[in-house]
Amino acid sequence: MAGRGRGAEEGEETTAGVSERLLFAAIVPAEAVPVLVPVPRPAAEILPPDGDASLQARPPAAIDLIRRWFRRASFSAFRRGVAEAASTELDRGIGFLLVPVFLAAGVILYYSLSAEPDLYRPMAAVALMALCAAVSRPWLKTHLVFMAALFCALGFVAAKVETWRASTPMLGSEIQTRLTGRVVIAEEMANGRVRLTIDLVSTAHPKLRYAPDRVRLSARRISAGMKAGSLVTGYARLLPPTGPVRPESYDFSFDSYFSGIGGSGFFLGDPKLIPPTDPIAQTSIASAIENARENIADHIRSTIGGAEGEIAAALIVGVRAGIPEDINEAMRRTGIYHIISISGLHMALVAGTVMLLLRGAFALFPDFSSRRPVKKYAAAIALMSIAAYLVISGVVVAAERSFIMLAVMLIAVLFDRAALTMRNLAISAIAVILVSPHEVVGPSFQMSFAATAALVGAYAGWSDYRAGKVRAPPAKRSFLRFMSHKLAVGAGGAAMTSIIAGSATALFAIWHFQRVSPLSLLANLAIMPIVTIVMFLAVASAVMMPFGFDGPFLYLMGNGLAAMIAISAWISEWSPVDAVGLISIHSVLLATIALVIATMATTWLRLAAIPFAAAAVMIIPQVRTPDLLISEDAHLVAMPIGGGELAVNRARSNEFTTDNWKRALKAETIVPPETFAKGTLDLADPVDLPPGSPFYCTGDLCIGRHPSGAIVALAENREAARPACDFADLIVINDATAYNPCRDPRILVVTKRQLARDGSAAVFFDPQSATARATIQYAVEKPYRPWHEQRRYSREARGLAPYKKPEKPEAKPQPLSSGG
Repeated sequence: MAGRGRGAEEGEETTAGVSERLLFAAIVPAEAVPVLVPVPRPAAEILPPDGDASLQARPPAAIDLIRRWFRRASFSAFRRGVAEAASTELDRGIGFLLVPVFLAAGVILYYSLSAEPDLYRPMAAVALMALCAAVSRPWLKTHLVFMAALFCALGFVAAKVETWRASTPMLGSEIQTRLTGRVVIAEEMANGRVRLTIDLVSTAHPKLRYAPDRVRLSARRISAGMKAGSLVTGYARLLPPTGPVRPESYDFSFDSYFSGIGGSGFFLGDPKLIPPTDPIAQTSIASAIENARENIADHIRSTIGGAEGEIAAALIVGVRAGIPEDINEAMRRTGIYHIISISGLHMALVAGTVMLLLRGAFALFPDFSSRRPVKKYAAAIALMSIAAYLVISGVVVAAERSFIMLAVMLIAVLFDRAALTMRNLAISAIAVILVSPHEVVGPSFQMSFAATAALVGAYAGWSDYRAGKVRAPPAKRSFLRFMSHKLAVGAGGAAMTSIIAGSATALFAIWHFQRVSPLSLLANLAIMPIVTIVMFLAVASAVMMPFGFDGPFLYLMGNGLAAMIAISAWISEWSPVDAVGLISIHSVLLATIALVIATMATTWLRLAAIPFAAAAVMIIPQVRTPDLLISEDAHLVAMPIGGGELAVNRARSNEFTTDNWKRALKAETIVPPETFAKGTLDLADPVDLPPGSPFYCTGDLCIGRHPSGAIVALAENREAARPACDFADLIVINDATAYNPCRDPRILVVTKRQLARDGSAAVFFDPQSATARATIQYAVEKPYRPWHEQRRYSREARGLAPYKKPEKPEAKPQPLSSGG
C-alpha cells in the first residue's frame, strides 16, 4: 500500500515557513546554473603553509566595498531597480493593501473641508474616475493613478453619505423642560448617579419645536423598576452638545452627531416611572439585550464587589461607567487603559480561548479528529462566540471594528487561508471605513489599525527572515532548561509586541491625548499575563453562568483584577509626568506614511519609510503652543506663567477642561486667582505687574500678565471692561450682549457671543513686538458643518442675555368679608 514518500514530507516542511505574500510573487524564469570550474592560481599567489601571514590576501576593506558600489551605481540603474521592485510589489498584491489607505484619505479630505459639500459633484467624480480607470487599463501607471483617485473619491462619498444618513437633530440652546421618553440605556456611575440614554417621546412646559430624538441625562437616583424600555418623565435641564475644549482637540459635537445624541443634561428631580403605553416596545429585542447586560453586570458586581467587580463587568458586558476615576487615571498613566475597553485584545482572547478549549476537547477523540476538519469547527464556534460577545457588550464602535477584524481572520481559517495577513487586515479596514467613515478621524480607529498593521508587518518580516535561514534541529535540553527557554521566548515576544505596538501608536496618542506612558512597557509585561488568565476565567464564567456554577471563576477573576489594580497603582506612582504637550499634525501624517510603507512593502522599497520616519521625528516640535486658552462659554481662561504653572481665573474650574489644557501646555500645577474685595485692590497701574503674574480679581474684573509682558483682562460685562482699554492687550468679556468698548485697534477683544459662535479659542502673543496685536484661533470654522449647525441658535450666539423666568406677580390680599 503506497504511502506518502519522504520527499513529500520534506517538501511540506520546507514550505511551511514561507510567507503567504511570497507565493504571489511573479514567477521568475529559471536561469542556467553556472558551472564552477576551478581556475589555477598563479604561482606568485600560492604561499607556503609556513609563509608570512601578512602576505596572504585580505578581504577588501568596507570603505573599498562602498567605493565600488558607488562606482557601479547610476541613476538609470536605480530607476531599473525601483521599477523591478515596484513590479514585484504589485505582483504580491500591494495594490489591494492600499485600497483602505486611499479610502481613508478620501474620508479625511471630506472632514477637513471648511464647508459642507453637496453629493452630486463627488458622485460625478467617482463616475469620471471609474471611466478613466477603465479606459486607461493598457497604460499601467496611468491606470494606477486613476484607481487611487477613484478610491479616494469613494471614501469621500462614503463619508458624505454617512453624514446625510445620520442627520441628527441637535439641541440649539440650553433650556429646562418636562420631557417624556423611553429609556435606552441605564448606567450606574462611580459617583453614585445614574446616566440614562433616553429616546424622547414628548416635551412640555415649554414644548420644544426642534427637539432632539435622543438625549443623555444623569439623575441622582431612579426607581427600582426603571430599566431599558421603561417610559419615564421628569423635569430636566437640557444642554446642547459642546465643541472642542481648545482648537484642534477632540470635538464632542462631532461624536454626538454620529452617535445620535442631540443633547445632554440632568434631571432637576428624580425621574418618575410611568406605565408603558406600548408594551411591545418595552419587550423589544434591543431592550431585552440591554436588560440582560444590566442583569449580568449586577450579578458580577454582587459576586465580586468593589472596583474589581466594576472592571469585571466592563470586561464581560462592556458596562464601565462605575469604575472609579482614580483607577482609570492610574491605568491611563501606565498605558494599560486599553484593557478596559472591549476591543481587539478582548475579542482575540475570547476567540483564542474558545479555539484552545475546543481543540483540546477534540484531541480527546483522536479518531474523530483525524477524519474531520476540527480546526474549522473550532474557528466556526469561535466566530459565533465573538458574535455573541459583541452583542452582549453593547455593540460599541470599538468592539464592532474588532469583531470585523477577527471575523475576517476566522473566516479565512474556514477557507484554508492564512489568518494573520495584511490582506485580511485590509479587508477589515475597508469594511470599517465603508460602514463608519467618521471613525477614521478618531483615536480608536487610528491606534487600533496602526498597532495591528505594525504587528502583522513585523510578524511577516520575521517569518520571511526565518524562512530564508537554514536552522539546525534543536539540541536536547533538560526540562528546566526547556521551560526557561520557553519563558524567555514568551517574555521576549511580549516585550517586542509591546514595543512594536507602542511605537506605532505613540504619535497618535500624543496628538489626541497629549500624553505618553513612560512605563507602559513595564506595565504591559507585568499585567498582560494576568489579563490573559482573567479573560480565560471570564469566558469560563460566562459559559457556567446559566447553570449557576460561575462563582469560583468570578472569585478567581476578582483576585486577578485586584492584582492588576495594585500593580497599575504602584507603577503609576513611580511613573513620571506623562504630559508631553502639542505636536505638529504634519509629523503625524509623515509617521502614517512611514508606517504604511514599512508594513505593506515586501521588497527593499520598505527602506523608503526611513526618510519619512526621520522627518516625522524632526518636525515633532514644530508647533506653536498657545499663550492663552479661552473656553467656549467665556467662563474659564488659562495662561501659562512659567515654571510648569497654569494660571486660571476661577477658583473652581471644570476639571476635565483644565486637565486637557495642562497636558496641552505641559503644565503641572494650577494656580487659582487671588481675589480681593471690591475697592481693596489698586489696579490703577497694571503695567507694574511683573511678567508671569497670575490673575488678580476684584469685583467684575481680573487682570494677569503673560511672561511675554502682554496684559490680559477678564471682565464680566462691558462696563467692567472699559477701564482695561487703557492698558490691556487682550480683553475677554463674559457677556453675550457686550460689544467692543475699546477704540484702539491693537487691543484684541473677545466676547461671549464670538465664543458661542466660533467655539473655544487659542491666543498667541507676538514675542518680538509689544505693540503688535495678538492673534486668535477659534475651534469652529464657518460656514458650519452639520455637527456645528446648532451653534447659531443659542441665546449667546444671537447676542441675548441668559433666560430668566418671569417673576410671578404677588397675590393681592383679599379683603376679609364682614360676617353678619
